[in-house]
Parts: sequence; C-alpha cells; structure tokens
Amino acid sequence: MKPFLPLFVFVDACGWEIIKDHPFAETLAPERRRLRSVFGYSSACIPSILSGRWPVDHRNWCYFVYDPANSPFRGLRHLRWLPRALTSRRIFRHRLSRLLKVHLKFRGYFDLYNIPFEYISLFDFSEKKNPLQAGGLNRGPNIFDYMQERGIAWHVSDPKRGERQNLDSLLADIRKEQIDFGFLYWPDLDGVLHHVGNTSPEVPAKLNAYEPWLAELMACALAHYKEVRLTIFSDHGMANCDRLLDLKGRIEALGLRMGKDYAVVYDSTMARFWFFDPTTRARVTECLKGVTEGRILPDAELSELGALFPDHYFGELIFLVEEGVLIVPSHMGERPIRAMHGYHPDAPHSYASLLTNYSDVPAGITAIPHIYQLMTAQAVRAVEMNHPAQRPAN
Repeated sequence: MKPFLPLFVFVDACGWEIIKDHPFAETLAPERRRLRSVFGYSSACIPSILSGRWPVDHRNWCYFVYDPANSPFRGLRHLRWLPRALTSRRIFRHRLSRLLKVHLKFRGYFDLYNIPFEYISLFDFSEKKNPLQAGGLNRGPNIFDYMQERGIAWHVSDPKRGERQNLDSLLADIRKEQIDFGFLYWPDLDGVLHHVGNTSPEVPAKLNAYEPWLAELMACALAHYKEVRLTIFSDHGMANCDRLLDLKGRIEALGLRMGKDYAVVYDSTMARFWFFDPTTRARVTECLKGVTEGRILPDAELSELGALFPDHYFGELIFLVEEGVLIVPSHMGERPIRAMHGYHPDAPHSYASLLTNYSDVPAGITAIPHIYQLMTAQAVRAVEMNHPAQRPAN
C-alpha cells in the first residue's frame, strides 16, 4: 500500500447553479466552492485548468480562426456544389469530420460543425493537439508537462473512450499502485444539458448515476493508498436558451461580402469579426450597436478576462450575447439546442464548481485556472510521500 494518491475528477458542465442545491457527492466530497469560469468555451476552459493560465497566455480559445494562408480545408471547397440538404446534415458533417481528423493528423477535439463549404478555406482550426497530453497546448506547458519533467507517474483519461471505460482504466492503474496522480474526465453531462436543459429531471438522474462510480473509485483507491485526496470540479455551468437571435441575417442584410469585405465566425454565443476595410468595420459596428440581445466587448474588458489577443488572431471585434440567448443559425448549428455555455463568466450559470474531501483549499482558489495549483501541489506531495528518495525539483 502506498501512502498518498490525489484524484482529480473533471465532470464537464457541472456548474455551481446545477449542484448548489443538489446533494451530489456531498458524502465523498463535502467541501464545496463556486469557481469563476474562463471566457470562452471548453476549448478555452480546459487548457486554462490544465495550465493555470488564461487564454491569452496558452493561446487556446475558440476553434475556428480566419487564416486562409494556413487553412487545411482548401480541398473541401468543392463540396459547396453538393446539395445543402446533404451538407448541412449533422451525420454528414460528423462522419466527414472523423475522416478529416485522421487525414490531417489532428490529435485534439475536431468538428467541422456548420461552417459553409463555400467559406471553409478561409479558416484554420486552432486545436490541433490534445490538451490532455504533454505538449498539448498551443503555447506553454500544462500539468502533464509538469509531471513529465519531474518524473511523476500519472493516469489521464482518453477522450476517445467512454466514461465507464475511462473509470475502469484508472481503477486498473490504481490496483497496480504504479501512479502518483489520477485525472479522470467525464464529459457526458455536458451533452445531456445541451439536449434537455438544466431543469430537466435527466440532470439529477445523471448526477445520481455518477455517485456509485465515485464510491467505487474511492473504495479502490483507499484499498491501495493510505490517504486519498478527491477533487471533483467542472469547467463551466450551463444556461437554458430561451431566446433565439438571427445575427447572421442582420449582418447579411447590410449587403457586405463575406470573404471580400469581412470574415466572421458565428459561435453559439458570440460572433468574431475580421474586417478588410474601415468602412465595413464602421457599418458592422453600427449594426451590432442596435442588437439589444448582446454587446461588443471593449478591449479593456477582454483584457480583464484574459482574452485580448494583440494580433487579433481569434477576431478583432467580439460580440457577445446575453445569458439565455442563442445565435441561430450559427456556424455551430442551424437548429436550436436547449442550453448553452460560453456566456460572460459573471453570468449566473457560467460559474463552475469545486468539491473536495479536504478542507484546506486555499482561499485564493476562486477561478478554474487555480485548479492547476491544487494539482501541482498534490502531485509533488505524492512523490514526496510515495518516493521519498526521489523528491522532484520545484
């Protein structure tokens, strides 16, 4: 039996508003705290958790960026001649994305979503590496680089596997007593919330389904490690979408030419613009000022949020909608979904959650990038206790 094992269980979209009045994991992890999320989607939140840094520092924010010179999608332009009834279907896009991911050797998450093939060659995809691996961020190290450099043995989930498969894989490594750190990723709650919303009975049912798995995990860990520190956390919450906004229609009514006058990515909760002349920028800006469902984020606010990129790589004008508004149609999809995230971090349903079985979480742990501090501290402690002869350098 080894002395110490830290376990970090990442439950995607398990926001504070979802669990604050639910007894989820309160027996195993009674200490509970609200955490401020990061502005953006999981593509920004997960790298921030894994690195302890903000999007401007690790340079993982939104997926699609205007970069025609480096676009890997030029060959897809010919698909614009296919019937839209086919190319807009989710199953067509999903299968094509899987084939393209293999062809392009992308190792992280990849989806073409609903980017029109007419314009696909204008864009690059920003997440080509797997953030859950060493060397997986666009800039700088993550927790797995940290442990690799210090010779700390870890386990991390494989996103290609199902939740139960990843749990079984972690349990197998725990029984071998070969790891000093465990990172388990459960993403399925996010999909449930998108589909049914945050007030559906399916949400507490999903949380309840995790309970026996967590108990099994802790029982196994305590059979092989004298002390087990359990940290359950999320990246963001989820807000019900009660208002739909056809922002794309309003911009196209200006008569400007996509790819000639401007470029834009319509995400689910924000629109990111690049302009090719001052007149176009002025016209689009004036149009957006009249959209009451959202607002243009000033540079000072983007800087405070850690999402102001001096080179405008992810967009030179960012328009963000209010919580509960969904941009439809968007480049993420043509049909409404029940709930979404990616709103302002201070919106009520944006907050993430932190649940632990230990009470000495520092007061300064208030935002999701701070989880990195817990991970590094506990990984070092595990080596000091489990392998006192090979204490890692700080």
